[in-house]
Amino acid sequence: MKFLGIGSRIAHTDFGKGVITNVSSTMYWVTFMDSGLETIDIDSEYEVIEAIKNEVDTVSFFDVESSLVAILQKWSDATQRVAIADKWKGGNLILEPGEAGMSTKEIPINTFFHKIVMVRDRIRVMEQKINSSKNLDDQEKVDLQQYITRIYGSLTSFNVLFKAKSDHFIGEKGGK
Repeated sequence: MKFLGIGSRIAHTDFGKGVITNVSSTMYWVTFMDSGLETIDIDSEYEVIEAIKNEVDTVSFFDVESSLVAILQKWSDATQRVAIADKWKGGNLILEPGEAGMSTKEIPINTFFHKIVMVRDRIRVMEQKINSSKNLDDQEKVDLQQYITRIYGSLTSFNVLFKAKSDHFIGEKGGK
């Protein structure tokens, strides 16, 4: 029996052509062109199109996925999962105008909370881009960082919505 490594290409009798994406002692995880991800026994019927050696257990799909999620969270505006405080779940934010005769506006608090989290995440991305910018000198970076700190400080009123204290906005007193 020939042991195939990750990246080997095969043609399976039932699933067609595919690439081995993970290997265990008894199974191959194969992504097939027509049927997607399938697990097959190492000794099942298939034709080897291209064998890759010494690529077994180097990186699992989970590791690749975890790395990709971390990169996206760091360098894009993809939001991480942030929990709303239990007491606000299912609640509504009611905006009542001071002018008589005007109607109130009611917004699900989960929607409002999601928008606050998106604002926070976009500020963090902006902060990362400022810090890694090659076009700004150190003094300009410090000046812009001070504005960001003030923005976080202005948003601390919304900390009451967050379940975990580690998700709170921190202004100048917190050293952010």
